[in-house]
Amino acid sequence: MLLWLVFIFCAGIIIICGTNLSKYGDVIAEKTGLGRAWIGLMLLATITSLPELMTGISSVSFAGLPDLTAGDIMGSCVFNLMILALLDPMDKSSPIFSRVGQSHLLSGSFGVLLIGIAAVSIMTGGLVPSVGHIGLYTPVIIIVYAAGMRAVYFYEKRFINRLVAEALETPKYPETTLQRAAVLYAANAVIVVAVAIALPFIAGRLAVTTGLGTTFMGTVFVAVTTSLPEVVVSVSAVRMGAPDLAIGNLFGSNMFNIVILAIDDIFYLKGPLFSDISAAHASTAVMAILMTAVALVALTYRRDKKAFLRFGWDSIAMIAMGGLTVYFQYMMLGDR
Repeated sequence: MLLWLVFIFCAGIIIICGTNLSKYGDVIAEKTGLGRAWIGLMLLATITSLPELMTGISSVSFAGLPDLTAGDIMGSCVFNLMILALLDPMDKSSPIFSRVGQSHLLSGSFGVLLIGIAAVSIMTGGLVPSVGHIGLYTPVIIIVYAAGMRAVYFYEKRFINRLVAEALETPKYPETTLQRAAVLYAANAVIVVAVAIALPFIAGRLAVTTGLGTTFMGTVFVAVTTSLPEVVVSVSAVRMGAPDLAIGNLFGSNMFNIVILAIDDIFYLKGPLFSDISAAHASTAVMAILMTAVALVALTYRRDKKAFLRFGWDSIAMIAMGGLTVYFQYMMLGDR
């Protein structure tokens, strides 16, 4: 009972501070003119993905549970895309994908590329060359991530003058200076990271008597808890009328999640990380790729009508695929 109370308390802190992160991230986007997509991709995505980073390093370095960190990362990618689909009914008039910038096509595409590299590396296992205990996929992932961030930045930079002009004409936060926003953003980020890092360990203790494997627990339970910051930040961003922040945060988090696997490979001293984890993680990665592909189609096609209960068909498809991921992982428990 005490553990559940601690878990709820931590979740409450994340909800409050995550809401503040969205607000001050939006202020920074307005004052600097960098654009909401870039701020969401860089600032929010990095901060909200730090719990996965710390959980992964702890799992491979101290606990010796590579399947837990792989399940957490791949499960978080799927859950982030489910969050994106669940944001759709928050706007009564039009699908969320029809109200955001084209730069998300870039970040989503790089996310597909990064997750694909991870999926192939998991399926090929020990066939991938390595240098010492580090697999060749690790530097490849880091290079592709850096290229993706650079591409999105320069894409957004083309529109800086227009964004600055709009901000000067109709400022949303005239009373808040850039310095104050940066300080408050950093303070709330520190609190979110500190609390969110504790959540997976609390969740692990709560789940210790279930008898479920580390792959399933990482993919479902730990992934949900470490993705809680993304939930809060994204919902808050949409409520503030900044869907670009939300989508940039979720696509950016998926890109950064794969980089976390590369970092975990460096800390996993027993050998290449992907050689020691279950091939079941590849199926989760493939589902994340398919869900991202649906989102990219929606961003390109841009339907202006909802399909059912304020959901577009794209969002319904993504939610269904997320549910199938959990089902497949559960059904594969007997094979591990």
